Amino acid sequence: MYPERPAGIAYGGDYNPEQWPREVLEEDVSLMREAGVNLVSLGMFSWALMEPEPGRFAFGWLDEVIDRLHRAGVAVDLATPTAAPPAWLVAEHPDVLPVTREGLRIGFGGRQSACSSAPAFLEATGRLVRALGEHYRGHPAVVMWHVHNEYGAPLGECYCEHSVAAWRRWLEAAYRDVSALNEAWGGTFWGQTYTDWSQIDAPRANHTTVNPAQRLDYARFSDGQHRAHYALQRDILREVTPGVPVTTNFAGTVNCKSTDLWQWACELDVIANDHYLQAERPDNHIDLAMSADLARSVAGGEPWMLMEHSAGAVNWQPRNLAKRPGEMRRNSLAHVARGSDSVLFFQFRASRFGAEKFHSGMVPHAGADSEQWREVVRLGADLRRLAGVRGSRVRAEVAIVWDWESYWALELEWRPSVDLRFRERVDAFYEALWREHVTVDFVHPSADISGYRVVVAPSSYLLTEASAKNLRQYVEAGGNLLVSYFSGIVDEHDAIHPGAHPGALRELLGLSIEEFHPLRAYETVQLTGQLIGQLTGDLTGEPADGGAARIWSERVRPAGATTLRGFASGPDAGHPAFTRHDLGAGAAWYLATAPLTGLRDLLAQVLAHAGVSRPHGLPDTLELVRRGDHVFLINHGDQAVTVEGVSGVSVFDGVRHDGPVTVAAGDVVVVVPSPHP
Repeated sequence: MYPERPAGIAYGGDYNPEQWPREVLEEDVSLMREAGVNLVSLGMFSWALMEPEPGRFAFGWLDEVIDRLHRAGVAVDLATPTAAPPAWLVAEHPDVLPVTREGLRIGFGGRQSACSSAPAFLEATGRLVRALGEHYRGHPAVVMWHVHNEYGAPLGECYCEHSVAAWRRWLEAAYRDVSALNEAWGGTFWGQTYTDWSQIDAPRANHTTVNPAQRLDYARFSDGQHRAHYALQRDILREVTPGVPVTTNFAGTVNCKSTDLWQWACELDVIANDHYLQAERPDNHIDLAMSADLARSVAGGEPWMLMEHSAGAVNWQPRNLAKRPGEMRRNSLAHVARGSDSVLFFQFRASRFGAEKFHSGMVPHAGADSEQWREVVRLGADLRRLAGVRGSRVRAEVAIVWDWESYWALELEWRPSVDLRFRERVDAFYEALWREHVTVDFVHPSADISGYRVVVAPSSYLLTEASAKNLRQYVEAGGNLLVSYFSGIVDEHDAIHPGAHPGALRELLGLSIEEFHPLRAYETVQLTGQLIGQLTGDLTGEPADGGAARIWSERVRPAGATTLRGFASGPDAGHPAFTRHDLGAGAAWYLATAPLTGLRDLLAQVLAHAGVSRPHGLPDTLELVRRGDHVFLINHGDQAVTVEGVSGVSVFDGVRHDGPVTVAAGDVVVVVPSPHP
């Protein structure tokens, strides 16, 4: 349920009028009109002003702001300010403050600073949200509710007494019998057998590693407690203001590890995501694209909302680099290209005080006489011309498997190598596909993947039997599955699948793994470069150079799989490194290491085999995305790029193209079909 208003692409961001005197607020409305702002988020951290003391509500100041915005044609995404509990609540109920895994109760003064299991916090939340909903019920400016802010960041798990009590109730509901829990957790190891629920504590910090199955369940529980806090507010708002969409903003789909967004997706009326550039990463636009693609995928392919990004520098990275001229425009339009129906910022006007005073705003400290503001105004005009893209979808032939539970499990302690990181492999495969100009969706391993020509599983360490069966059925029906190393290793309780690795995928991939050989820091191995046919033993002959690989090597034994490339050096020299197993009407491919430079070549082989269409001959600084009938051409390089085979009219300048389109360095061109005169 997407908000009906504003029409076209929503443009604006977080607005914090409580920080400014009246004359500034009047100027803000004028500037919003100039820039074409049509949606702002209000009240995000204003609990102390809305409810200055328990049960006494003060909405008059907010009424004045909302009415002024409404007269100016600006719609409101009204927030419930529960991410910033007031000082009086903490003074009366200090137990609402979360406790870290190390046993430290955090102090007052930050944000996201209350435990989602604390009764006093839940009671106060319900009281405030009901009063807020009843007060603004039917107000024509309020088009959407914005619950809380960035659940799971910065503190995903709480270890207070309320959390532990809720944890025991969660376990009892999940397992019903302590003996079932003991079996799932492997309680016979290290004498961790329980006879009563009251004996079970949270997996607190220890002088050694803690039961990984317990840690994994605690991550599930903690995320569920945040969802329950969201649902408490959502249900009140749906009751009081039926028909008004309710959402919350994710703390960056690719960056917020503690929230399982596949679980969250069904709880929200519209998916809303925040994204902030990794300022010092030279190709940070690829991370942006990945975040946008994952947001669209969590939304089930439907349009989603970019709820926050920055006009310039942020304030919390080691070195907060300002965006270069044109970069903010490219960032914003890339999100739209990948499915967002909004471009919203944190925040409208840069703050003079507080922890985020060095965070950029649409209106910078330099004011309206600045290049940044002129870019903001230009972007507003561009988005008005893009109104026709609203509601359209992005189609992808390739999907990447992303599972937060595998993310959690993989990065617990005592794995074969510290270099086994969930994002490391996912990032590597996504970047290679991005540079091949392939648009991708993300999928859960149990989802319906039948519509994709290629599915890539870069980091599926945890894989249930049901998900493994789903992947096998996909391949047998004609799909192409590419799996990276250390996948299919454990089940949902972090227990090794029976038999040789990769247990859940052994028959699907047509191979087994005799031994892992993680590589030392900076150690590399060489790969063969030729197609070497089906082998069951050592490679023969003089291997061609296939480039170097890092992080990982393993002893692969084919059992039906064809070896395409092998290890030419290292602990597994003479054994397979890249294989294909033809199964049913499809093929399952396996890569047993991390190529330093050759991943694109291997992917290209799989894409060609699967018949995936993509443009050729374009530099990998050019981002090409089709959304509906709009073709977005975004040039991240410092040289102009000419793209062949694009016909239509440029949205921004009305120029007709019939074949080549030249995109200037750092520029964006969007072309839509148009009949010839």
